[in-house]
Amino acid sequence: MSSLQQRRERSEHGARSAPEPAVAAGDDPRQFAQVLSAVYDAAMAGERLPARPRSVISDSWDRVLTAGVDPELGGPDNALAVGDLEARRQESGLSLILEDLTRGLDAVIADGDNILVVADRGGRVLWRSGATRVLGKADRLGFVEGASWAENSVGTNAIGTALMSGRAVQVFSAEHFVRSHHSWTCAGAPITDPRTGSVLGVVDVSGPAATIHPTTLALVDAVAKLAESALRDHHRESLDALRAVAAPILARSSGPALAVDNHGWVAAVDAVPPARRVVLPRTLSPGRAWVAGLGECDLDPLPGGWLVRVTGSDEAQRTTVELVLSGSRPQVRVTGGAGVWSHEPSPRHAQILAYLAEQPAGATAAQMSAHLFGVDDRVVTVRAEISRLRKHLGGLIAANPYRFADGVRVEVR
Repeated sequence: MSSLQQRRERSEHGARSAPEPAVAAGDDPRQFAQVLSAVYDAAMAGERLPARPRSVISDSWDRVLTAGVDPELGGPDNALAVGDLEARRQESGLSLILEDLTRGLDAVIADGDNILVVADRGGRVLWRSGATRVLGKADRLGFVEGASWAENSVGTNAIGTALMSGRAVQVFSAEHFVRSHHSWTCAGAPITDPRTGSVLGVVDVSGPAATIHPTTLALVDAVAKLAESALRDHHRESLDALRAVAAPILARSSGPALAVDNHGWVAAVDAVPPARRVVLPRTLSPGRAWVAGLGECDLDPLPGGWLVRVTGSDEAQRTTVELVLSGSRPQVRVTGGAGVWSHEPSPRHAQILAYLAEQPAGATAAQMSAHLFGVDDRVVTVRAEISRLRKHLGGLIAANPYRFADGVRVEVR
């Protein structure tokens, strides 16, 4: 029985929890690459296979064939423009743990033989780092920031296959579906958002095939798990901050209420049965909505979350945003079911808020850029500023286009 067949049987019958390296300790990578090449050639020609690939690889090949990826060329894909790439970085939720990922894998890329890559949940490369000579080799494969390395774009690879399989994967040589990638090896592990249980993206270490090592996969998987732990710490800190804001508001509340973050995790309750999480409406905006398990509720934005007040049939109290723009220190005062709270925006954020107050139908990033900077191509800066602003003002600012959320009354002074 070939080494490849033995390892396939271990993959099918062994524990699924432990990540399986592509080349086991003690195996000769060069000999293994020759076997894989023969298997690949037979599979692409529709001939009998001299050995069966690992199940994670054969499953991926099946998906990729169904998707119509060309094994000689890969799938057509254009890398994102700089502005769109920056927006994907902001939206990914991975920037919080980028330092943790880099620090955890510094040793792997320190020798200059590998690069570190972080991709989002769609397989788009968001960041990469490593020695110039290895990055140059990656460039020639199209393995660049903004490119899609989802399976349906470039075939079997550690990023796309980790996303599809939901587990850490190492892909070596001719296990890659696209022939031009056979000189490469990569190990990727998915990163799960502890707040939602959904995958945020993938951390990957890639390099020339000769650099493969069986411990790389275990290390990448361990770093992904450490990053998830860091995300849990960030989440606890954000709930603590929301609890500090909500506690005095709940103390004044005349009825059952609770404070939750944007994903429904409970920070504080008053006269409501304790719960770790509630299911919020898919679209959040200030006003009345049905909340599962609670019934009719009034939703009022808080910094970092929402005040959820269980109501009777009384009319919901409308949220009012008062922009005080006179003087050297602009202020935002928010009045609603959560009482009154305020925020001091930066001068730039005050400009944005004043402009949105004049545009009830909303504005695109290009329109905002033209207003703020006199040109319509500063959309990256606009998106970054809006992202920072929304962290302070919760659900008051809606997107696509940017505007004050439905149900919010705005007064400018």
